[in-house]
Amino acid sequence: MKKVTFNEIPRLARNESLFTNTVYAQTILEHEDSNNFNFAIVNFPASTRTKFHTHSGDQILIINDGFGKVCNEEEEFDVERGDMVLIKAGENHWHGATDGFSMSHITITISGTETIQTED
Repeated sequence: MKKVTFNEIPRLARNESLFTNTVYAQTILEHEDSNNFNFAIVNFPASTRTKFHTHSGDQILIINDGFGKVCNEEEEFDVERGDMVLIKAGENHWHGATDGFSMSHITITISGTETIQTED
């Protein structure tokens, strides 16, 4: 068993090629914590998003603050606190904050899931 208090987990800057700008991530479950799940909170400043990408396993996004978008090649969802989006394995998509608003989401993926960036 493990208890985590989100406010005690540091927000670490991540400025990787997957993001259009710097995001701040909190890893809640480390790889060694669970054989089944990865769990993190990602904080997107206004107008910051991921680039198009896929995952080798399903992804669950739970919006816990702000306003954003989750989009695939055919649909575009406006999301806000309290919304959940399921993204199926292999679905090309992006997600992030809208212009003028920040957005934070919890991301849950299957342990060992690979992320493949499909847009530069």
